Amino acid sequence: MADPASYRPQTGEIPTNPGVYRFRDPHGRVIYVGKAKSLRSRLNSYFANPAGLLPKTHAMVHTASSVEWTVVGSELESLQLEYTWIKEYKPRFNVVFRDDKTYPYLALTMSEKLPRVQVMRGDRRKGTRYFGPYTAGAIRETMDTLLRVFPVRSCSAGVLKRAQASGRPCLLGYIDKCSAPCVGRVTPEEHRALAEDFCAFMGGEAKRFITKLEKEMADAVGTLDYERAARLRDDIAALRKVFERNAVVLADDTDADVFALHEDELEAAVQVFHVRGGRIRGQRGWVVEKVEDATTPDLVEHLLQQVYGDDGDSHGRLPREVLVPVEPSNAAELTEWLGGLRGAKVDVRVPQRGDKAALMSTVRENAEHALKLHKTRRAGDLTVRSQALQELQEALDLPVALLRIECFDVSHVQGTNVVASMVVVEDGLPKKSEYRKFSVTGPAAADDTAAMHDVLTRRFRHYLQDKSAQSEASALPGHQAALEAAAAAVLDTTTAAPRAKFAYPPNLVVVDGGKPQVNAAARALADLGIEDVYVVGLAKRLEEVWLPDSDFPVILPRTSQGLYLLQRIRDEAHRFAITFHRQKRGKAMTVSALDGVPGLGESKRKALLTHFGSVKGVKAATAAELTAAKGIGPSLANAIVAHFSGDDTAGDALRAVNMATGEIIET
Repeated sequence: MADPASYRPQTGEIPTNPGVYRFRDPHGRVIYVGKAKSLRSRLNSYFANPAGLLPKTHAMVHTASSVEWTVVGSELESLQLEYTWIKEYKPRFNVVFRDDKTYPYLALTMSEKLPRVQVMRGDRRKGTRYFGPYTAGAIRETMDTLLRVFPVRSCSAGVLKRAQASGRPCLLGYIDKCSAPCVGRVTPEEHRALAEDFCAFMGGEAKRFITKLEKEMADAVGTLDYERAARLRDDIAALRKVFERNAVVLADDTDADVFALHEDELEAAVQVFHVRGGRIRGQRGWVVEKVEDATTPDLVEHLLQQVYGDDGDSHGRLPREVLVPVEPSNAAELTEWLGGLRGAKVDVRVPQRGDKAALMSTVRENAEHALKLHKTRRAGDLTVRSQALQELQEALDLPVALLRIECFDVSHVQGTNVVASMVVVEDGLPKKSEYRKFSVTGPAAADDTAAMHDVLTRRFRHYLQDKSAQSEASALPGHQAALEAAAAAVLDTTTAAPRAKFAYPPNLVVVDGGKPQVNAAARALADLGIEDVYVVGLAKRLEEVWLPDSDFPVILPRTSQGLYLLQRIRDEAHRFAITFHRQKRGKAMTVSALDGVPGLGESKRKALLTHFGSVKGVKAATAAELTAAKGIGPSLANAIVAHFSGDDTAGDALRAVNMATGEIIET
């Protein structure tokens, strides 16, 4: 790796103008392209203190061996030049959004003499119009329906040449699903007009075509041409079928692309809904690895650059509005650039309320699901799992294979309702049957470190107890052990034998937190005399891996499969803990005046409320009247009367109360 000081330019040599800079490796390859309002300030930030850079930037400046820059006249020019160079060089340390190739697109090859409609996947081609994406079944049905009204060529080049040579059209030409330009039924100009109409309909002008056909049908009926009127009626039904397939989400005159993203420390998933004429016409998705230090506004800027810059026909595809989750970096210059691509004004903004904000929320949910699906597929790959476990073992210098990993997380709200979770991963896959939940009370709930020590102590105390019980059972003679097991089965035939839930120890314990949490977990294991279980912590801010009694963390590469595995385990433990915490907090939020009566359980409390109608009725009843309720005996009735005696001020406020909102709940 190169020393950044070896190629650092002198501060006075760097201009203060806006411009674009490139870092190159020893082989001359461009590894990073960036832009800056002031080249001197930006480049000095890379060299002033390389040790203080984030891991991704640190790796970039140590991989590079030279830096060069180009001065431009304005920030808009720097934006355009940066995009051009990123597209040309494809630098490894720049953000690159990988297009979602899961769904096919409906495409028209408008660059050909006789445009062809077809289903396409993969990279986009210049001069081709794309619509979608669709599911595999829906796109075939859509194309088949539209060919009835717009009989555009859909055959391959080979079929077209054979038809031209033989003078006979293919089957689609005979059944009127192709206008047969190959044999001269229509001229190339007329066929291109059909293709343009096809694109216009898919682009959101459906009402214009439906209105036109309805008028033609009325004229045919007026001239008593009922056969043509019937064909037009069927064409209208076909167009409406395609048109109504898309749900109306915004006003009819709304053309917008709605972007949303969901990100974590390593990756981000992006989804976009293409809305034309108020209807969702398509959807696309991307997943990007954060190989550079990009904030959310930076990600949005790079996204819009790539999406609209890579589009060979931006003039036709760029809508009037581009809705984004946050305002992008260099918003003014980016808006001007997009306006130049479209040939008209483009409004880039963040929706705050109303239907557009609601649609943005839906798109965000899709992005969240896409990122989860991406991580699940990555985790499900056997090769990737094996690589992750091996990388983790080598990075932590562990002498044993990581067959079982357990992760612990503590959740609370300002020290109340403290809970913890334990999730288990075996061979790189979650084992949900082994997940456990812990409630933390008393002195252990004082802070996160005390809670972590308490949870680890309880979990491994169970392990030692189960291990001791198994050892005692295995020490008995085989015949005696069998007799005791049979006797236990005879005495209790209704329940299964208890299973040792904690008898299998993990090879590695992962705690959510930094050095304090790791040391607390290690201290808990040491207090129990357990020495064959290793402990690490994953700090969320910089994804640092902490070891017990270590002054410095272990920094895993940002693209390491081992780090991805640790992150997935940590996130799963956090999700499981949050879920349990919300359940416990929800139960604690509702209290009733009957809760404090000794010996009064839930079923008898319900019986009292059913019999007397409310807590107020229970309070007004005498001991003799209380015994009329199901399950209430004289002693319990006296206890209820004693509980409410002297309480004259509570009144109706002693009904069930939601402690979060103060709302009185009718019970």
